[in-house]
Amino acid sequence: MEACVKSFRRGRNTKYDKQVIAESDAINGSEEAVKLVGKKAIYTTSSGKEIKGKVSSPHGNSGALRIRFRKGLPGQIIGSKIKIEK
Repeated sequence: MEACVKSFRRGRNTKYDKQVIAESDAINGSEEAVKLVGKKAIYTTSSGKEIKGKVSSPHGNSGALRIRFRKGLPGQIIGSKIKIEK
């Protein structure tokens, strides 16, 4: 399954480079998003490197996912696709 990155996780004055908010068309609500918690997520850079992460929790009621990565991510990730293994 693929998800599109919408934003970094952030507060009023801080931005968390290791965490992103992603949405997928295959997820229709928070009940379906809860089932994906703990699954692996992989972002592939344009050079072919893979940055691995994990779905940590749902975000909101629309079915968005909060994904935590091991390394910090570049700003170019916004709008790109992340592969989520079922």
